[in-house]
Amino acid sequence: MLHGLLQVWFGWVRDGGYLGVIALMAMESSILPVPSEIVIPPAAFWASQGRMSYSGVVLAGTFGSWLGSAITYWVSRWIGRAVILRWGRLVFIKPEGLERAELFMQRYGVGGVFFARLLPVIRHLISIPAGITRMSFGVFSLVTVLGAFFWCSILAWFGARITAAHPDLMNDPEALVRMVKQEGHWIVAAVLVLCALYFLVMRLTSRSSASAPGTPA
Repeated sequence: MLHGLLQVWFGWVRDGGYLGVIALMAMESSILPVPSEIVIPPAAFWASQGRMSYSGVVLAGTFGSWLGSAITYWVSRWIGRAVILRWGRLVFIKPEGLERAELFMQRYGVGGVFFARLLPVIRHLISIPAGITRMSFGVFSLVTVLGAFFWCSILAWFGARITAAHPDLMNDPEALVRMVKQEGHWIVAAVLVLCALYFLVMRLTSRSSASAPGTPA
């Protein structure tokens, strides 16, 4: 089943161009499990062939990510937490996953939403607690666009490099996903280091504020 889905999504990027990228990245940023590795890297390859442009791929991916996140934000804000907890399993949202996303956002706020755009699993869930807690939509949109732009830029650059060295991967979507994940471990490591530094600063500043003279207990 997964092989069939990858082939379909791959075809959307190949045949749909920018609209295919927007649609799939909107799905990737919502509750639908579309891997961005099957969207941006092949689009970057076709950009190198002149069928699209790199900037167009990044901008289409960024807009699609924002669109999917915005829809999820407003739906979550409208229906509320209780409904999501009760029926979320029907759309692959487990209570424990939602609780982790809520805790993540409560602890790290706006910066947490930005870094969530760079992390698997949390990426497509973070819009839900943002909507439930009625985070400012303007602020949410800003950090979502920044995080998505950063992530799409990395994937476009990395995907172009991978597909240039291994053009045969364009005939095998599953192999392309595996290659991007295997070769991109250092990117994930760099993102995790940035996240860890941010979380450390947040914790240290939180302790400093709590221990400052005149701070209410």
